[in-house]
Amino acid sequence: MKKLTFVAAMAIAAATFTSCGNGTPSANLKSDVDSMSYAIGLTQTQGLKEYLVDRLQIDTAYMNDFIKGLNDGANAGDDKKKAAYYAGIQIGQQISTQMMPGINREVFGTDSTKTISLKNFMAGFVAGTTGKDQKMDMEQARITMESLMQKVKAETALKEFGPNKEAGEKFLAENGKKDDVKTLEVEYDQIDGTKAKSFIQYRVIKEGSGAMPKDTSMVKVHYEGRTIDGNVFDSSYKNNQPVDMRVNQVIKGFTQALVHMPVGSTWEVFIPQELAYGERQAGEIKPFSALIFKIELQSMK
Repeated sequence: MKKLTFVAAMAIAAATFTSCGNGTPSANLKSDVDSMSYAIGLTQTQGLKEYLVDRLQIDTAYMNDFIKGLNDGANAGDDKKKAAYYAGIQIGQQISTQMMPGINREVFGTDSTKTISLKNFMAGFVAGTTGKDQKMDMEQARITMESLMQKVKAETALKEFGPNKEAGEKFLAENGKKDDVKTLEVEYDQIDGTKAKSFIQYRVIKEGSGAMPKDTSMVKVHYEGRTIDGNVFDSSYKNNQPVDMRVNQVIKGFTQALVHMPVGSTWEVFIPQELAYGERQAGEIKPFSALIFKIELQSMK
């Protein structure tokens, strides 16, 4: 027999039960179909209690309320009005127990005192669901969400990692005064689509004579990355394995160095945090960290 889905099994079982109000239905096993229905209902609950507690975060002290809702939903049959209502309850619970906590962790990190506005979240959610009274179209909403999330995350991270930003700025200011260090002003795209200007610093270790890659070029490079305190966080030299990469699929500062390097060059590149990982933490790299790379551009495909 094909395995029934949980919802289908519950519907079959409900159809053969005699209801006892909002409590546990009373089984009446007078026929083979009755017994089969009961057995199907029972077997389909394997792991359900764990699912309710672990995934839906249901407090087992309120199981009677769960059973009431379960009975109401199962006995609704094909009543479309009730089906829509129960679907709303289900998705609303997912918003409460999963989406909101996840969004808050993404935006505010470990600061449990901060939260996005549930009222405005729901206003946007309902507008998007019904297609009525939308304050912005979906593309505007996407851009607004991404740019403002980045801004708020940066403000949150700055409270904890502000000293990293200050240390990087101080380091680059002093480093730029060295005779063998050159500064290259670059323009880059921000998440909201606008342009911004920054810079990278570099020191030529070896001057190549080949062509310069475009941002869409595939290149082979040897590299070593370290923080300004000298901690090496990544290196292709460790296993003597040069890396093939597309120029525009690395951090902005790395890309900007590559598109100005002739093939055969080796540079030491100093990248400010806004052209590295910004407010994000990447492995060992703390938010707002300026980075240093030795980049050996071996070839271009």
